[in-house]
Amino acid sequence: MMASTSSSCFRESNKCPSVALMFQVGEKATFYNMGGCKDMPGSCTSKSCRGHEVDIMHFSIGNAIPGRLYGGNHIDNAAGNGNDRFGHLVDVYAWNPHCRYLDGVGPKENNSNAQNDWHGAWWHSSLTFHSGFVDDDNPYGQQDEKGTYYFEFSRPLRTMDQFQQDAQFTIGRPSNMSVALWYPDDGKAWSNSDHYSASCNWLVLDIQPSSEATYYRPAPNRSWDAATGFALLLSVVAICMSIFVGYRFSRNRSTAQFTPLEQIQFAEERH
Repeated sequence: MMASTSSSCFRESNKCPSVALMFQVGEKATFYNMGGCKDMPGSCTSKSCRGHEVDIMHFSIGNAIPGRLYGGNHIDNAAGNGNDRFGHLVDVYAWNPHCRYLDGVGPKENNSNAQNDWHGAWWHSSLTFHSGFVDDDNPYGQQDEKGTYYFEFSRPLRTMDQFQQDAQFTIGRPSNMSVALWYPDDGKAWSNSDHYSASCNWLVLDIQPSSEATYYRPAPNRSWDAATGFALLLSVVAICMSIFVGYRFSRNRSTAQFTPLEQIQFAEERH
């Protein structure tokens, strides 16, 4: 996205750009109202809102160093939730905007030993110091410097989720998703509902197999072919030798001398 940098957002996440990805999990989950369950705050449960689940990845870059990887980490995953205490790239599920929780957190019956399966990083085109940044380098860019923000995210196709908190992806099978962006206009902090959307309804995410996988053919078992070829060669040589010996014997049969066994025994007795 084309936007200017801001040196005032450090440690203030709602004064920094923020991005979220939302995926449909439940069959009745709608794009509008973040799943569309009609329950009010405090009354949402996995039973009353069943089928309205959406999976959300939210990354707010307020204290995230550019070019560094954030998201799932051993400390927060050991606590059994989708938090990210280092860079605020969190794994969330929701039934509506009022019933939104970190994975592994929420109504009692929906608690689980969850984890954050997402990883991501951010960058801005005005940042030319490619040898790396540290926390003390902030602000990383000049105030209001124009350029492009870059966000990169990754996650396994499948997770260990057991409570409809994560979308499960399949190669060749489309999934519904949406993208939202929060950006501070004129340096003013944004609110939760003050965001831009990439579409007015679900977008289709279709994960296609790679071209290499499409045209993949198993390599021949070369060790088996070599062994078979060697055995076949020996068989041919053996047949040729048999024919040659038989031919030579048939030619010399008329001149070959034959000594009866009785004569050999008689000669031995005389000696």
